[in-house]
Amino acid sequence: MTDSFHLVHSPLVSGIIGYNLPAATVLVVSIVIGFLMVIIFGYTSDQKAIKHAKDQLKAHLLAVRLFQDQLGVVIRSYGGILRGTGRYLVLAFKPLLFVIIPLMFLMIQIDRYLGNTPLQPAQNFILKARASNADAMNSLALQLPSELQTTAPPVHAPAGNEVAWRLAAERSGKYDIAVQSGGQTYIKKIVVGGGLERLSAIRLQGRFWDRMLYSAEPALPANSAVQSIEVKYPAREVSFAGIASNWIVAFFVLSLVAGFIFKSALGIEI
Repeated sequence: MTDSFHLVHSPLVSGIIGYNLPAATVLVVSIVIGFLMVIIFGYTSDQKAIKHAKDQLKAHLLAVRLFQDQLGVVIRSYGGILRGTGRYLVLAFKPLLFVIIPLMFLMIQIDRYLGNTPLQPAQNFILKARASNADAMNSLALQLPSELQTTAPPVHAPAGNEVAWRLAAERSGKYDIAVQSGGQTYIKKIVVGGGLERLSAIRLQGRFWDRMLYSAEPALPANSAVQSIEVKYPAREVSFAGIASNWIVAFFVLSLVAGFIFKSALGIEI
């Protein structure tokens, strides 16, 4: 634990992430995932066959360079490169499935924390509710906790059966906003403040996969008057060495770098 603490607070790491918790989280997650991807790939792939396919590709590439003036050799070498590439892709497909599928679900969950920032006190934000029909839309109403207030009249969009409210919070906290329609009440949770909080931009009916991809809240009741309730959180950017980007971009770059380092250290063919 002490060594880990000194590593995170070393001058090199501090210069890269600037003691920024989201950036530090991305860095640690990237290193761990890069390591796990290499290990899983090594255990689920035919290492001997992959090494042989890569050696053949190198041989054909070398032949193209050495025999540039012999057209027949060059053509045969290009054919060998195409066959070798196809063979390598087939060999890599199975282990990639073991890596990509769980990685996709993991990234969806991580994005709940790193994809957006919580709302800020006194910051205006939009809450939007979509109703199942025009009558339900016309009956939509808000019930707010005392720390929240509307800052503009609601706006109706009949084409989409939507109503939007502009709101603001007085102080940091986690709040339940009640959307009422037809005598029923539907709750949307919002987060105001800082830190790494698990955020859900939308609560919706939808199918299981829709909720898995887009929402971190329980589904609205089926056939309810309200189909979705959404709040727009600001997008988060993380900075490394003064370069700001979406966390997913930084994650892919860092995890690939970590993966190549670990594959070389562990002698695993990728």
